[in-house]
Amino acid sequence: MPSDTSRTVAADPLRKVSGTTVPAYGGDRERNGPMVRSTKVNLMLAQSALVADGLLNTLGAGWTEIGPDPSPFAIAGIIEVPWDATGVPHTLRFDLLDDQGKPVVVDTPDRGSVPVTIEGQFNVAPQPGVKRGTPLSMPIALSLPPQPLPPGSRYEWRLEIDGETHEDWRLGFTVRPLAQSRAA
Repeated sequence: MPSDTSRTVAADPLRKVSGTTVPAYGGDRERNGPMVRSTKVNLMLAQSALVADGLLNTLGAGWTEIGPDPSPFAIAGIIEVPWDATGVPHTLRFDLLDDQGKPVVVDTPDRGSVPVTIEGQFNVAPQPGVKRGTPLSMPIALSLPPQPLPPGSRYEWRLEIDGETHEDWRLGFTVRPLAQSRAA
C-alpha cells in the first residue's frame, strides 16, 4: 500500500473504484492533530452523466473501450469525504495520461500545447438533520466533448483531490483500433 505522500500511476485495465480509503487532507493534519482522515471515491466512464437533486444519473456506464471515432463521454462518480473535511474548499483535478503515464498534450489556438486537465473546486456541507460524524457524499458528472485520441491507444484519467492521489483513483480506457471497429 502506498504511503501518505506517494503518488502512483498505473495503466491497468479499467476497474470501478470501490471503497478505497486514503489519507487526503495532509494540510489539516497539522492544524487538527494526528487524526486519521480518509476519502472514498467511486468512479466510472459513461456515455453520459448528470447530477440532479443530489443524485448521480448515468447512461451507458462502465465501459473500457471507445471509438475509434471521437465521441462525447462523461466521467461519473461519488466522492465521500469525512465529516471534518466539510465547510472548506477542496480542489479536484483530473489529468489525462497516456499508456506511459505521461500527460496527453493538445494544441490550442490561444495557449499553444497544453496538457488535458479538468480542474475545479468543491465544498461539501451536511444537510440539516445529518448526524455529526457522518461522511458526506458528493456526486460528480463531468461531460466531455469528443477527444481526438489516436485509435489503438490506451489512456487513463487520474484524479487528485487537494493534491493527493491514490492508485485506485484512476479510470483506464482504450481507443479501439480502426481495423477492429470496422470488422465489428
